[in-house]
Order: sequence, then structure tokens, then C-alpha cells
Amino acid sequence: MYLLIVFTLLVLSPKTMHAKVADSDLNEISERQYAVRINKCCEHNEIMVDFVCRLAVNYNQSVWEPHFKTEDGQDGKVKYYNYTYGLPDCEATQWRPILDFGDSEDKLNLLTDGRLRHLIYHKHIADSMKEDIQYSGTFSLHGNIPIPVENEPSSYIHMQNKYCMDKILMNKENTTVLGLYAHVCIPDVKANWKYFSFLMKRVMNPAFHAIAIIIYLIVAIIYFVLPTLRDLSGNMITTINLCLIISQAAGLVRIFTEFSNHISFMITDIVLYISLLAAFFWLNSFGFYIWKTFKSRNVFLRVTDVRKYCYYSSVVWLCVAVMTAMAMCAHFLLDIGTNTDRKTMQSSSSIYVDDAEQETIGLLGIAIFFTPVAFTILFNMFFYITTLKIIKRINIYGRIHYKLKGCFTLFLQLFVIMTTAWLFLLLSWLNFDELLYAHIFVNLLQAILIFYVCILRQPHVTFLLRKSCCYAEPVPTGEWGDEMTHMNGGNYDNY
Repeated sequence: MYLLIVFTLLVLSPKTMHAKVADSDLNEISERQYAVRINKCCEHNEIMVDFVCRLAVNYNQSVWEPHFKTEDGQDGKVKYYNYTYGLPDCEATQWRPILDFGDSEDKLNLLTDGRLRHLIYHKHIADSMKEDIQYSGTFSLHGNIPIPVENEPSSYIHMQNKYCMDKILMNKENTTVLGLYAHVCIPDVKANWKYFSFLMKRVMNPAFHAIAIIIYLIVAIIYFVLPTLRDLSGNMITTINLCLIISQAAGLVRIFTEFSNHISFMITDIVLYISLLAAFFWLNSFGFYIWKTFKSRNVFLRVTDVRKYCYYSSVVWLCVAVMTAMAMCAHFLLDIGTNTDRKTMQSSSSIYVDDAEQETIGLLGIAIFFTPVAFTILFNMFFYITTLKIIKRINIYGRIHYKLKGCFTLFLQLFVIMTTAWLFLLLSWLNFDELLYAHIFVNLLQAILIFYVCILRQPHVTFLLRKSCCYAEPVPTGEWGDEMTHMNGGNYDNY
């Protein structure tokens, strides 16, 4: 009996053990096959150093090892996981970096199923605001729900293929800080029509920009098509409207944050500031031309309008090119790398905030663009005051004087309109939604008023439009057609 039992154990035990080993191998293979995928921003032996992937051994650091959390925030365990290296493909959607340090308001929790949870502690944000740390915006991208200032954090989930995560080493003020870095793709904005902020920023603002572009285009076409308006002053008005069209188009591109590559935003900023600067330079040239002509004893100059326009054009665009080159040099050589803490805090705390911070031209570059505009405003005030004194001393008006007097009135109106809109643009940069809303309405009002003072308020322009459009008569092309109209007191029957 004893021998039978021993024989049975010797025969059956290897098979049983082999079956158990085979089953465990199959289970392990199955688990490895369905291992959790984790996106790592850098390669397996690299970490993020000042937003650049570097070898970890060069900085005496270990590579990143993920720590998992459950849905309720407890520590979780994952037996098998695989890395996917590189940045996620956000396609045309917006992306943001997130920094998770020990005392930051942003917390990154890697869930056990491979998703990434981003927690924002609003109480910490409120304390940072009290310490004068800038916080850009108050609305969430998920439905534009106002972010509450309370202890309960907001939570945002990123799918596995819409983020990457890694260890980051930051050098700040001769100290090194270790933390976590995440590069996330922000989901598409869900339109929420209940909030006035969404309506103003996402609906009214682009609509007003489009209407303004159409209005400026109509003014430019009228002054370019009608032959009697294609003199020096008419060409200047056309050029000013073209510059405003370009600035409105650049502003329209900046509204849609879905196309938020920082290079494209940099380009749109440059185009916007250049076009605004050129518009004010041309307005300043318009005032200088009127002032110089009134001041000259002989108004019958032998230089043609075409040649004078070429002179003014060369000077204006040369000045714009010089200012642009100075602003770009100031941005890339002097402005980059300054105030890193504020830039990091803004980029970290504004991940899910409407109109979040983009990498744009720095304050020094903007100052170089806008300081000449302020000086042109001062020069235009000088041209207005001195020209008004000259007009009051003139007793006998010639043909050119009659025309220039109308141009002087038009110059004053354009100067007031454009300066007011520029001031509202500066005020809109302050952290007050009311000022931004005022700028949106003033932006459209500027286009309407320019159309009114350049077209509707000019009797000779409306007369030419009625004559060419309504009555299908040839437009007068006489050299002194507009001047004779002014001398006849607006009686177009004697035109």
C-alpha cells in the first residue's frame, strides 16, 4: 500500500506541477499583453530639464517612475505597464504644459487605467492672487463654468493618448526644484450660451471683427476706384484702411484658440502690432502733409501726388521696418528668460482657463511697438494746433486751401477715432472683463465712425457715388473737381 502511494505521487506530481506552471505563464503573458500604457515625454533614460529632454545620469538624477492613484485618490498598484515615448499628437487642438511641484496649485495623478487626472486647488490660486501673482482668466474651457474659489479642487481627466508625463528638473535662482511635468491636449471648447463672457469673447468679438473688415474694405475700395479721390490724401486714407484691415484680420486669428501653436500666435501678434503702427504712421504723415502745405507760401508744388506718395511711403515703411527690427531684437535677445517664475506660474495655473496665456511678444517688444504710436499722437496734436492757427490767419482761400481745409477736418476726426480705439486696446489688457467688453464694442464703433467720416460726411464722395452708381454717368476726372465743389458751397449742379 505504501509503495502504491509513492508510485502515484511520482507519476502524477510532475504533470500537476507542469500544468500549474503553464497556467501561471499564460496568466502572466495575458497580463503583460493588456499592460497599462503610459506616455513618457522623454526617452527611457532621460528626464525633462528646463523643458528640454536630457540624460538623467548627467544630472545625477534617476529616471521617472510612475506612481498610480485610484479614482478616489488612494494609492493604487499596477503590476505591468508599458511606456510610449514622445509628445502626444494634439492635431489642431490646444496644448498646455502643467507643472506639479510640492507647493503648486496643480496636482497630477496618474490613474491605474493609464489616464491622467489634473487637480487644481482654487484656494491656493486665491492666495497667489492676493500675493500679486497674475492669474489669467476666470472661466473654464469645459463649458466656460466660473471657477469657484474654494477648497474643493477642480478635476480634469486626460485620455491615455492625449498627454505625456515625465520628471522635470527646474533651475530657479541658483536652486534646483524637482517635480512632475505633463504635456496635455486640451479638449475642444464646449459652447455654453448661458454665459455673457462666452457670447462676448467667442461670438460677438469675431463677428465685430468681420464686420469691421468689411467696412474698412468698402472705404478702401471707394477711395481707390473713384478717380478724383486718388490724390495724395485719398491714397493715404486708402492705405490707413488697408492697415486696419490687416490688424483686424490678425485680431480675428488670435480669438480662435483652437489654432494655438505658439509660433502662429507670435506671427499674428507681430502682424497686428506692425499694422497698427503703420496705420498711425500714415495718419501722422497725413497730418504732416496738411500742416506742411498750409505752412508753405507756395502751395502749387511741382511734385506730383504720385511722387509725393512714394516719398511718404518710403519713409513710413522704413520707420515701421526699423521699429519692427528693434522690437524683435528686444524680444529674442533681452526679453526671453526674464521673470521666469511669473511665466511658469501663468502657464501652470491657466491650463483650463479661457483665453489662457500664449507664448507671445514680451512686454519690452510691445513697448517698442507702442511707444512710437504714443509719439505720433503727440505729433498729431502739434500738427492740429499749429495748422488751426494758420487757418485762422488766412483771409483768402485758393482751390487747394479749400480742399485742404476739408482734409484737415477729416484728419482731426480720424485722429480722435483711432486714438480713442487705441487707448481702449491698452485698457483691455488689464485684468477686468468690463474693459475688454468695452474694447470689443469700441473696435466695431471705430470702423463705423471711419466709414461715416470718410464716406457719408464727405458731400463730394457721396455725390460721386450717386453719379457713378445711381445715374450711371461717367465720374468727373477734372483736375480741380473736388476743389470747385468746395468753392461752390456744395452745389453739385455746378460741378
